[in-house]
Amino acid sequence: MIYIHVPFCESFCTYCGFFSVVSRSVDAYADAVCQEIEERREEIAKTLSVNTLYIGGGTPSVLPLDVLSKVIHALPGGDRWDEFTVEVNPEDIVEKGEEYVSGLIGLGVNRISMGIQSFDDGILRWMNRRHDSAKAEEAFHILRRCGVENISIDLIFGLPQLSEALWSETLDKALALGPEHISAYQLSVEEDSALERLIKRGKFTEATDDQCRSQYDCLCSRLAKAGYRHYEISNFALPGREAVHNSAYWRRVPYVGLGPGAHSLSSCSVRSWNSEVIPRRLRDCSIKTYSREEEILTPEDIRIERIMLPLRTDNGLPEAELRSLAGDTTVDLLLSEGVLERSIGLSKDPSIRIPEDHFFTSDDIIRQLI
Repeated sequence: MIYIHVPFCESFCTYCGFFSVVSRSVDAYADAVCQEIEERREEIAKTLSVNTLYIGGGTPSVLPLDVLSKVIHALPGGDRWDEFTVEVNPEDIVEKGEEYVSGLIGLGVNRISMGIQSFDDGILRWMNRRHDSAKAEEAFHILRRCGVENISIDLIFGLPQLSEALWSETLDKALALGPEHISAYQLSVEEDSALERLIKRGKFTEATDDQCRSQYDCLCSRLAKAGYRHYEISNFALPGREAVHNSAYWRRVPYVGLGPGAHSLSSCSVRSWNSEVIPRRLRDCSIKTYSREEEILTPEDIRIERIMLPLRTDNGLPEAELRSLAGDTTVDLLLSEGVLERSIGLSKDPSIRIPEDHFFTSDDIIRQLI
């Protein structure tokens, strides 16, 4: 299970707080990641029980195919991934066209995650996105024509300017495309983002809880009727199209993160992260690159994650495990209040999960358990 972070973007979205830069030293970046792969080859091999590769960012689709190819072919496993996802932006797919998409498929990519965010041009301009609604739809059709059979799209809700009618129209357009997977995130205020600065200057007011709840309820209802499984708080999939890679995160499966700013989890108790430094080539042809730090998770850190992560999903976690982690008194209280429920899976052993109609307040429920 490998994640590669691409820290390059053509422009910055209003809401984004991820590590990214506009300038691109892509050759030095590729060499640095290949160097890291070689140094961590043994660690990487240990994580391939879940044979997935996810390239995220930033905007991975700004990279030329030869740069992506260099990094991918340095990895153990070659192009034989059970799930290989690349994040793309619609404008890159439209500008680079079918040849680029065919090149991604040739590298072994079998799943595309595309950041559409909205089908309203006014909202897209406010977000400082480079594409408009027409380009989003065109990009989706290009992917389909090239034979991409597993497409995930991202949407954002929780905006005060997103009326009920406009949100319903957005969902109409998303469902008309028929993606296999939809990730829908409530707008959040990230540190050092343009959105945070707008709020501090009094130029933007966040949506109310009632507005956000109404939009989330509409999302859940519409996607359920369309046959999507709401398998994680922010994620919906047609049956069998759940994200293998992300689902492993929620089970705390060890993974290796490569590239500047990437995080890793090894042996379930050691978390490490790469510094947010863009690699560059020095005059002597050596590369000044990022460094890595790590921390040992405490038993309490692990306990919290073992409760929090699975309860974001519709599977929940085994009842005996939750009781051992959170205590009988709290579990029984929340069951009696209906904010937790029992479910019987394939194993026939009871699990406990948060019902879908309480997903919106899941943070409060989880806080009571930890």
